[in-house]
Amino acid sequence: MKKANHLINEKSPYLQQHAFNPVDWYPWDSAAFAKAKKEDKPVFLSIGYSTCHWCHVMERESFEDEEVAALMNRYFVSIKVDREERPDIDNIYMNVCQMLTGSGGWPMTIIMTPDKKPFFAGTYFPKENRFGRVGMIELIPKLNEIWKANREKIYNSAEEISDALKNNFNYQGFIQIDEKILEKAYIDFSRRFDPQFGGFNTAPKFPTPHNLLFLLRYWKRKNEPHALEIVEKTLLEMNKGGIYDHVGFGFHRYSTDAQWLVPHFEKMLYDQALLIMAYTETFQATGKIIYKNVAEQIIYYVLRDMTSPEGAFYSAEDADSEGSEGKFYLWNKEEIKKVLGKDESELAIKIYNIKDGGNWIDQFHEGKNLTNILHLEKPIEEISLDQKLSSEELSIKIESIRKKLFDFREKRIHPFKDDKILTDWNGLMISALAKASRAFNKAEYADAAGKAAEFILERMSDAKGKLLHRFRYDEAAINAMADDYSFFISGLIDLYESTFKEIYLSAALKHNEYFIGHFWDKESGGFFFTSDDGEKLIIRTKEIYDGAVPSGNSAAVLNLLKLGRFTGKAEFEEMASKIISVFSRSINNSPASFTLALCGLDFALGPSYEIIIASEKNSSSAGEVLNVIGKRFLPNKILILNSDENNIEKISSFVKDQKAVDGKTTVYICRNFSCSLPLNNMDKIIEELNGL
Repeated sequence: MKKANHLINEKSPYLQQHAFNPVDWYPWDSAAFAKAKKEDKPVFLSIGYSTCHWCHVMERESFEDEEVAALMNRYFVSIKVDREERPDIDNIYMNVCQMLTGSGGWPMTIIMTPDKKPFFAGTYFPKENRFGRVGMIELIPKLNEIWKANREKIYNSAEEISDALKNNFNYQGFIQIDEKILEKAYIDFSRRFDPQFGGFNTAPKFPTPHNLLFLLRYWKRKNEPHALEIVEKTLLEMNKGGIYDHVGFGFHRYSTDAQWLVPHFEKMLYDQALLIMAYTETFQATGKIIYKNVAEQIIYYVLRDMTSPEGAFYSAEDADSEGSEGKFYLWNKEEIKKVLGKDESELAIKIYNIKDGGNWIDQFHEGKNLTNILHLEKPIEEISLDQKLSSEELSIKIESIRKKLFDFREKRIHPFKDDKILTDWNGLMISALAKASRAFNKAEYADAAGKAAEFILERMSDAKGKLLHRFRYDEAAINAMADDYSFFISGLIDLYESTFKEIYLSAALKHNEYFIGHFWDKESGGFFFTSDDGEKLIIRTKEIYDGAVPSGNSAAVLNLLKLGRFTGKAEFEEMASKIISVFSRSINNSPASFTLALCGLDFALGPSYEIIIASEKNSSSAGEVLNVIGKRFLPNKILILNSDENNIEKISSFVKDQKAVDGKTTVYICRNFSCSLPLNNMDKIIEELNGL
């Protein structure tokens, strides 16, 4: 029987996966560092996450291997960290890894002194040397030899690395940022755009939906048709490709090729949330039903498979099942024929490009064609013409095929589901559902968002009302970080605009107050990643880079601008301006790397609007007005409902004189600190909205 290590009582699924490794793993805690200091050993820090394919590979090859474990236990104190549970630790040491190696990724390997200062970094290491990559069997004794023989040099190096790390986050030399930076980012995206398959650059391709959100805003600001063409081409090609799960819905993490065909098969909550936003906004911009359909399919997947009984959202689904990446999602031709009847199987084989020998090259099995990834090579409209069917008839047939394949697939062994609940990623999904609720006039989406928000407010806040980052097994723990506050505040704002329940806007303001009080850099501006009352790490980082997930500072720009408009507090808008200023040199150097921040800048530059809907009690026409607004792409606005049934005047005192006129639902549109005359004729309201 395997013996458990020190991870056995941890709540993280990733740490639990390693609890019976022969490596004597510790969680990140004071006991591990005290042991390292007492025994005069360096710390082997391994960072990953539960649905990471190469983390599983390194575990199987090295951490489950008795020979490797014996070396690690002899020469190191070994610590495992779940990057999703402790993004603050991951953030610091990922910067170290990128500094020392020029790249980063997971699993991440850091060797550091007992006082947490790193002197060696890397990512995946096999057990034995392979294709120029050093193996653990050779690496560990070499590191021990250096530790024993060159201690002074190691400590000097660790100090230099730590100092360089601090300089990485020392943002100085502010420059003026104006509207020209938006064009600079657009030109960069236009240059890197793949006109054949959409997306940017070549393989691998990541969805990065906030890039598309920026391009939609640039299209609207400049009336630049190519910006919209980039967005549409990318979203349509992604939806056709294997990166999209055509049977169960939802998007995989990224595509390993340029055509979006062969995905890395894990599914992340944050990707689903951000892609819902991108497809929803593109529907609003174009009115094309395909984007609405895809957004609703992703929502269906999340509510079916990624939602806890209490209504909060799980984190991820693994790429692997039965020890093989993607096995759950792959099909052979005989299976398709077995599951479907003759007519349906013939149609499915044509639509999804199913081949006898498989339709993709598996690079990990000697380049053989093995199985099929379901994907479309043509839009549905073209397929319907080929099949001499109307789009509606084809859709009905495809749905019948999909359901049968889904029911069959459900009997397979499922990939592991990481069921921890994270405040930041839930905040993104709350925003996505709230936005979709408005755009598609689906109150049930706002209801789902509300359940998740209430779960966080009730179950993931401590006695003082401070947010916590992670919930699992009935335990909320770990102080919330910048992303938690920013994304959850954003979700609460969007939820208010979908439900007009002031409790959500009040909660957003309350958490924003704590966020400013404990995360704001009072000397330079901007938000630190961790609070001033949290664990003291070797550095308090401050991020603006919008990577796979946008940064907390970028999201905060939009939050502060919107809260400033809701409350009339100019200091919020001044703080938003300060964030852009603090990071101005980085933004100017590579604007396409900061697209959510640029969305905030686009809002700040204007035109932006406050739309107040004034309604008397039990008025049914307010819903009609909101539906008209919801279908339109008007990203730079806030929505306020002023009715006899709410107390919004306590938050937005300026609406006290904006009442319903002649007993009719009345709209006031404010811009540049002045408001239009009241509008209560629907034709006039639509005419005014069309001009925004």
